[in-house]
Amino acid sequence: MIGVPGPGQTPHDAKLRRERVSTSPTALKRWIAGELARLREHSGRSRAEAAKAVRGSVQNIGHFEVGRRLPKPLELETLLRFYGAADRTDFFLALRERAKKGTDWWVRFDSEDALPDYLKLFLGVEAMAAAIESWDAFVIPGLFQTRDYADALIRGAAPKLRKRQRDLRVGLRMGRQAEVLDGENPPRVHAVISEAALRSVVGGAQVLRAQLARLLELAASPNVEIQVLPFASGLHTGVDGSFMLLTFPTDFGAEAGTAYVENLVGVSYYEEASAVASFREAIDRLKLKALGRNESARFVEQVMEDIA
Repeated sequence: MIGVPGPGQTPHDAKLRRERVSTSPTALKRWIAGELARLREHSGRSRAEAAKAVRGSVQNIGHFEVGRRLPKPLELETLLRFYGAADRTDFFLALRERAKKGTDWWVRFDSEDALPDYLKLFLGVEAMAAAIESWDAFVIPGLFQTRDYADALIRGAAPKLRKRQRDLRVGLRMGRQAEVLDGENPPRVHAVISEAALRSVVGGAQVLRAQLARLLELAASPNVEIQVLPFASGLHTGVDGSFMLLTFPTDFGAEAGTAYVENLVGVSYYEEASAVASFREAIDRLKLKALGRNESARFVEQVMEDIA
């Protein structure tokens, strides 16, 4: 049962499970590093003062704050106490242990063909999100794609890829779905999808119909909500393109979340509170303009009927 400690598991461990904390070293090391830097700055301490507190070097504090290496348990306890955050020691130590012992789920796909470096951080961060919200203007979001739809998209975007390379990329996308949607304690997922994405015939009519059927299947899941934004809703002022907004478990405190935007050459992460707030306002506006859950399901069914 989620939330009940198992053999050898402390109540705090159970809370971490309930709060969906990733075992991705990539994500956890990054979060610990960023939070240590934030706590130090908030406390008004310099790196030199922090180094003196742990009897270490300024260089080591720098390593901790960029995620180059994790502090030892005693160093971590000392720093948190020095920054006035001793009450969070157990949480940080539990995260540190997970970061040391965990494995990034995507290691079996880790090749340049399937997984460029810029995506590794995103996959780790996504795996620790409590809520995932997205706006998709042109294609069905990757978390919802069928294998055939994903394969057709990848073939269209990179026609020179060899089949082995394409299969790796499709496999990564399917693995991501299993990691995020099929786990014991999945996040809340809320997607707003444009009518254009529903009607774009990716891979042919049969592939698209199967993809839309998959959307209807997912929309029936208790942790997934899908809304359709029809052409009739008009222009969407202030929203330039597709994006994802990730919100983290409550124990992560100061983390407002992360907005993720992907383009042809890479990705952009927005984590400043003001930037995240802008994306939050955008997704909230889109939700208000989009059809409700039941209307959206009926709309998808109508699109399926319209496909030649």
